[in-house]
Amino acid sequence: MNTPHRRILKTVLATAATASLMLAGATAASAHVHVDPDSTAAGSTAVLTFSFAHGCDGSPTTGITISLPEELNDATPTAHPGWDVKKATEKLDTPRQLETGTTITERTSRIVYTAKTPVADGTRDTLQLQVALPAAEGQTLAFPVLQTCEKGSTDWAQLPAQGQDSHDLESPAPSVTLTAAVAEEHGHEAPQEVAAEPAAATTGDGGASAVAGWVGLGAGLLGLAAGGTALVRTRRPRN
Repeated sequence: MNTPHRRILKTVLATAATASLMLAGATAASAHVHVDPDSTAAGSTAVLTFSFAHGCDGSPTTGITISLPEELNDATPTAHPGWDVKKATEKLDTPRQLETGTTITERTSRIVYTAKTPVADGTRDTLQLQVALPAAEGQTLAFPVLQTCEKGSTDWAQLPAQGQDSHDLESPAPSVTLTAAVAEEHGHEAPQEVAAEPAAATTGDGGASAVAGWVGLGAGLLGLAAGGTALVRTRRPRN
């Protein structure tokens, strides 16, 4: 094999290897449990959509338990025809006084979803909670999720260390980072800030990397095809 042919073959092989790595990265990111908020404004009311499309090593999902961060006192789950849902509460060590003046001695600590029919691996589903976000711009709220399956379970509860990227974690907890509060207008209720791309901006759990992975994979496959075409052309016999 002459030198031009060797160079083309090396290029094709390198492109194929890159495409394989991209596919592996995109698949790993899509295996996480993601959270997409319709608002990230501090002090606003937000609907959090938790999504998953996988089981536990292929086993169907039977339950999803979402733990609320300490900063939240309650959550309102959205009814889902395929799931039973209930709240779990815990007593507070110290009573809390709400903005309304009411004092509470316990809070909702977990929302427990039980599937009426196990969700097969590779089938996407979503569960929603409505919450009142704290008035603390820049704060990150983590929502650990325990996924139980017919066989086994996965605890999506890992939190990144200072300076660590959550994408490097094996089972990161879904999280939301609060943005600036929306100013109220006189005589009007403050509008909720809707994140244009919530998965990429706020989840911190791989949503953006999954999209980037698939885009890069497409580019890699196009390069692979171009390299293969060039190889075929160079090997055609000359007249």
